[in-house]
Amino acid sequence: MLFRATTILHCYLRRTNHHLLTTRPPLMHHHHLSTTTTTKNDTYFAAIHHISNIVRRDIYLERTLNKLNLTITNDTIYRVIRSCSRHGIQCFRFFNWARTNPNYTPTSIEFDELVKTLAQCHNWETMWKVISQMRNLEFRIGEDTVSFVIREYGEKGFIDESVRVFNSCQKLFNCEQNVRVYNSLLYALTSCKNFYGGYALVRRMIRKGVKPDKETYSILVSAWCKAGKMREAQEFLEEMSRKGFNPPVRGRDLLVEGLLNAGYIESAKGLVVKMAKEGFVPDIRTFNALLEAVCKSGEIEFCVGLFGDVCKLGFCPDIESYKIMIPVVARLNRLEEGFRLLHCAIEEGHKPFPSLYAPILKALCRNGMFDDAFSFFSDMKVKGHPPNRPIYTMLIRMCVRGGRFVEAANYLVEMTEMNLPPLSGSFDMVTDGLKNCGKHDLAERIEQLEVSLRGV
Repeated sequence: MLFRATTILHCYLRRTNHHLLTTRPPLMHHHHLSTTTTTKNDTYFAAIHHISNIVRRDIYLERTLNKLNLTITNDTIYRVIRSCSRHGIQCFRFFNWARTNPNYTPTSIEFDELVKTLAQCHNWETMWKVISQMRNLEFRIGEDTVSFVIREYGEKGFIDESVRVFNSCQKLFNCEQNVRVYNSLLYALTSCKNFYGGYALVRRMIRKGVKPDKETYSILVSAWCKAGKMREAQEFLEEMSRKGFNPPVRGRDLLVEGLLNAGYIESAKGLVVKMAKEGFVPDIRTFNALLEAVCKSGEIEFCVGLFGDVCKLGFCPDIESYKIMIPVVARLNRLEEGFRLLHCAIEEGHKPFPSLYAPILKALCRNGMFDDAFSFFSDMKVKGHPPNRPIYTMLIRMCVRGGRFVEAANYLVEMTEMNLPPLSGSFDMVTDGLKNCGKHDLAERIEQLEVSLRGV
């Protein structure tokens, strides 16, 4: 295992000392350049994955890492810490080990990520040690990191610590108390059911000249709705409107989001239906959140009907709306409606990606309309983004189920030509089907193709 790790790591890390962002070239259209880039990146991320496993599982991780004789880069340290976000102390040991390397100079990016990891793992004492190290090195702690620490303290019920971090932003962290930091403390207060304290914090924001944004309203309204205090949420929105601080979206949209966040889907549905009957179009983000929640609850027919009603009122769906609705109508075998939505998305300038048109393709195959499915797939390869491995795998599986073994073999070959190695299960399905229908020569060619790809 150690020898294999050394081979993988040296294959990439000794070949280049550059940052990953400088080593990843833009997408090439030539097959051999694309293959080289993919192999290079795969090798690098395989090395990151193996180092992360050592950090997570090895008791004597420093000794094991020393044996690998790694070339340390800032990007390597950052990615390993990020991938081990649930192992705070192990990440702290790994970071200290990296700092002993004379060729490695830490930056604020790695420090910030380590602070977030330690906060997420509730290693508060170690987190403050790292913050002290950052101050000694005169690194500025980012606003995102401060906000993250405040939220983590609040989620665990340590509201006094959240307030202490908030009050020491400028002196200790050299960080301004902007709207993002205020929102973090507001989230901490409402997580501890301190609604009046949250409302007082909003008033303080206004006195300090910090203008509340959509997240400010959403946090407080969602907390009130979750506690069953919808009347208080409405009164808060009305009071803020009277003071001239109107939220970026209408009050009822915030109430809908608050009800959804609290899990009151039926109440949110009723509020949106009432808005539609009164001729009001909901905010697009709010409506998409409602569609997604209702679809997960299984009320697909309601989704389709509500979507049609709001579109008649002038609702303009975005790509997120299409990503929700196209799978829904395809599941109901409403293929004409699915095609209509897909073409609307194309007309609005959205280039269809595989996960957008895959539900329609699957519905066509499921209904036995394979010729239409093949024609539609060929059309999407021209008009949309290049197909990926999951959609090829799905199409091969549906072809095999429908007895279209030759077409499945053709798509298998097409995958290899596009540098998308098929799964072993796909080869097995196709070869077994070809043999059962008497296509032994073609089955033998597919087996030879698998051998050439696997190198066995």
